Amino acid sequence: MKSRSGIIMRIIVLIYLVSLTGFAYSQVTLNCESGNRAIEQGNCWGFGAVTYSNTASLVISGSWSTKSNSLTNASATACWIKTPWMLVGNGNITFQTRLDGLGNGVSSKGILVAYIPYVSGASYGEGNAIQFYTYNFPAFNVTTVRDISIPIPAEIKNSSVVYKFRVSFIGTGGNERAYADNFIFPGTYWSDPSSSCGPKAVILDADGDGVPDSQDNYPNDPYRAYNNYYPSNNTFGTLAFEDCWPHKSDYDMNDVVTDYHFNTVTNGNNQVVEIIGKVVARASGASFKNGLGFQLDGIAPNKISSFSGNHISSPTIFEFQPNGLEANQTYANFIVFDNFYKVLQHPGAGSGINVSESAPFVPYDTIDLKIQFINHGVPAPGGTVSFNSLSANTFNFYIVSNQIRGNEIHLADRVPTNLANTSLFGTGSDNSNPAAGKYYKTANNLPWGINVVQGFQYPNEKNSIDQTYLHFVDWAVSSGAEYPNWYMNQSGFRDNSKIYH
Repeated sequence: MKSRSGIIMRIIVLIYLVSLTGFAYSQVTLNCESGNRAIEQGNCWGFGAVTYSNTASLVISGSWSTKSNSLTNASATACWIKTPWMLVGNGNITFQTRLDGLGNGVSSKGILVAYIPYVSGASYGEGNAIQFYTYNFPAFNVTTVRDISIPIPAEIKNSSVVYKFRVSFIGTGGNERAYADNFIFPGTYWSDPSSSCGPKAVILDADGDGVPDSQDNYPNDPYRAYNNYYPSNNTFGTLAFEDCWPHKSDYDMNDVVTDYHFNTVTNGNNQVVEIIGKVVARASGASFKNGLGFQLDGIAPNKISSFSGNHISSPTIFEFQPNGLEANQTYANFIVFDNFYKVLQHPGAGSGINVSESAPFVPYDTIDLKIQFINHGVPAPGGTVSFNSLSANTFNFYIVSNQIRGNEIHLADRVPTNLANTSLFGTGSDNSNPAAGKYYKTANNLPWGINVVQGFQYPNEKNSIDQTYLHFVDWAVSSGAEYPNWYMNQSGFRDNSKIYH
């Protein structure tokens, strides 16, 4: 189902993000276990009068922690740790800290936390620090490890611009030192070590669905992200059926002729949100009142929230579930219309509709379908459907002939639904062999239905398809190996006098 352009688009996004970030995390962390502050500096962390220590009696966890200079300065710029540039997320900044208890008295020791906006042209790109949190160490039990948890300020959480955080250790009087460890900052690393640790270009994501706006077909909709077209963005395929199965009859393949176009909309998690379909009723050379449907093979009915837009008569031979799908089916079945002659009206002359050059042309009618899988972020009761499980081959098209529900006619080798009358297999001209996976084909592989993805010009009434398209039989008998382009307007490929124009 996914268009080549859609696949390439996703690959480009993935390569771009991986190559650009290099260190992309949902959290930016520092635990000192490298034992070498220069490594963290190479990854764009900043340290002012703060080193690493492995003094066993003072390390907070693991083998290493940060150690400040003596806290004798109340300035936030005297003793600090700065994060790399990051896209700030949501949640709490957390870390652990303690004093060493080795000084000559505790007097006004504390921690200040600030965020620093990016300002182009400023020194290191750093704007004025905005302090939003203060912690004062108690004057007792100074060596006790303190668990610090600080909510991200509302004005910068889930931001699409970059910030740094600065944790400052301050004090006046005495010469206590502060130890700290296990820093966690919610957000995504967004510094570029190869460019003096400046911020990388920010990829905007207005709806916060994890898909960059430049690659998001729905940049302001958190529930939708990608369009995946079939056959392509601006083309329609054609379905054409012969309705007298299991008999060949006139074999003009024009008893039901429709064009189709589908857009499978997915979210940032590659889950199917909805399928938007267009089915264009073009022609019918049938005396029968035929319906059109399709099954999504392997997709349970409870995976669908709703189905709408189809053309159903009243009364009808079909039974439906509350979500609009056909009832009593193992897999999701969608009836597009139950009677072609209720979609297009007979012109009053000629045989059928749009199959005779001498009869008036009846304008086509487009049926707009919508299959909802996830509604405003809420999946159907059966859960979500991954786009990877929904290919073009999942769509199993068929007609229901002559208002008899069991008379299903599918494309070649496509399985019937569980409401089909399988007792008709092997009768008339049909040579189906379910055990061998052969369905709806004659002994020499001729089908009763075709799907031409590139579009199809069908025969006039009573002109058999094999006499109209001169390599159709070669293609069918060879199971598609020969003349895969049998339908094209090339020299020696077709008799144009037998085609409806």
